[in-house]
Amino acid sequence: MEYPTDQLSRYTFEEHDVRGELVQLTSSYQTLIRGHDYPAPVQELLGQMMAAVSLLTATLKFNGHIAVQLQGDGPLNFIAVNGNHNQELRGIARLKSELGATDLRSMIGKGQLVITLTPDTGERYQGVVSADADSISTMLENYFEQSEQLHTRVWLHADGEHAAGMLLQRLPATGKDLSGFEHLATLTDTITAKEIYTLPAEELLHRLYHEEKVHLYPSQGVSFVCGCSRERTLEALASVSPEEIQEILAQEGEIVMTCDYCLTEYRFAPSDFN
Repeated sequence: MEYPTDQLSRYTFEEHDVRGELVQLTSSYQTLIRGHDYPAPVQELLGQMMAAVSLLTATLKFNGHIAVQLQGDGPLNFIAVNGNHNQELRGIARLKSELGATDLRSMIGKGQLVITLTPDTGERYQGVVSADADSISTMLENYFEQSEQLHTRVWLHADGEHAAGMLLQRLPATGKDLSGFEHLATLTDTITAKEIYTLPAEELLHRLYHEEKVHLYPSQGVSFVCGCSRERTLEALASVSPEEIQEILAQEGEIVMTCDYCLTEYRFAPSDFN
């Protein structure tokens, strides 16, 4: 029997200056892709991005939001997942043409990965790395090396039903000896998709690091939260001129708006604009 997921687990090692994270997603991931008719490779990429944003959000030292966008000149020209410190995630992908080859480079083309951090209080920060890589994991590792100067390894998996990821990161100011970090990364390399999808966090970590002393912290729930509402959708229509709104109402009798993220339909009658 599969273990219920949609949770993020943090852990540390008693004998190494390394922190770790594990995220396992099922229902939140399925909700994110449901109804969008994404091709299977795009579903998998969205799952990896969702797991990545959860892991990144857990590294934040502030309350706020994070947005990760992958954009390029390939058939899949835009894919983005947003999250916050409460582990509430949403995401979307846009294709400008049918997919040919389904490797990441072919789908995205020439492009970049943009990570935007927006604290509830304080200044916004944006980091950009090239999308010239074979995986999102490699892009994120390059981002941490470039912007944070922190040795970081990331593992991401998704299959259209489950999504999951792991992160290992050396703690800042811990000297130049990388042997402990590299040893733990080598152990983590042995994880299989089936194990990370189905095993409880404690069992998974024991299987990977059974010779290490690992401290596992209480898990945090992860959920899909779109954030749309009838009121916000009506506010968005404020950017449309009154003349254009009246023209649409005269022709259609109502205005129908569909949320890009959750596909909820909102219908507005002439009385809504009085």
